[in-house]
Amino acid sequence: MVSFTPYSLVTPDGRLHEIDRPWVMGIVNITPDSFYAGSRTASAEAAAIRVQEFISQGANIIDVGACSTRPGAETACEKEEIERLEAVMPTVRDILSKHGNVLLSIDTFRATVAQRAVEQWGADIVNDISGGRFDSEMWATVRQLRVPYVLTHYPSDDEAKGVADVLERMARDTDALRQMGVNDVIVDPGFGFGKDLNENFAIMCELEAFHSLMAPLLVGVSRKRMVWQTLEISASDALNGTTVLNAVALLSGAHILRVHDVAPAREAVELIQHLRQQ
Repeated sequence: MVSFTPYSLVTPDGRLHEIDRPWVMGIVNITPDSFYAGSRTASAEAAAIRVQEFISQGANIIDVGACSTRPGAETACEKEEIERLEAVMPTVRDILSKHGNVLLSIDTFRATVAQRAVEQWGADIVNDISGGRFDSEMWATVRQLRVPYVLTHYPSDDEAKGVADVLERMARDTDALRQMGVNDVIVDPGFGFGKDLNENFAIMCELEAFHSLMAPLLVGVSRKRMVWQTLEISASDALNGTTVLNAVALLSGAHILRVHDVAPAREAVELIQHLRQQ
């Protein structure tokens, strides 16, 4: 078992947040086509129910996204993404204002959307699945906003995706962001993004290596293909497999689990923490 290394984040409002034990990030999708149907919310009311449920189950972060990035999905245009967010973000922000210890993350690859989410809706974190590859303005925008940034590994079609290759690319990007003045970088190896099953499992086996980046480590395997395709089941049946891989990630020192199901992830955190105390 890898020891847990604490980190801290400073959100745009100047607050310091200590990651002194693993956090759970709950996924709220304002989309009609996200790969797991159970994560979709079609209205502010549905989003409010999901957020309140996640908070009651111990979520540390609520991650709101309005543009599906599943393989084969039709990418929502910027206008559509913003309209979806405008319909729910004020409600989500109002709920979170009553729970000051729960952070709001915006899941977007568009710099304009990230800026609006931080400045208008009070988002605390920008979660960019493209690692800045889809919008050349994203890194400059997060620097200007002084917001913690989730840097996800998203390879180009011809890019090598072995563990050493992924780690090298992430090291270069993390260093470049820090040189720019983005102080709070969270690293995500990008399970499922442009990687086959063997590549995903190889990264999980070598997850400890990503601590060399000296940044909080986010793992998002919830109900993904590496679970359900391996087990020959559907995404709707992939909770148990997700929990197994989340436990592996925690044993490897992961700092944040991004999940569709907060309560099982929180239980995994509690049990692994109990093991660490022995």
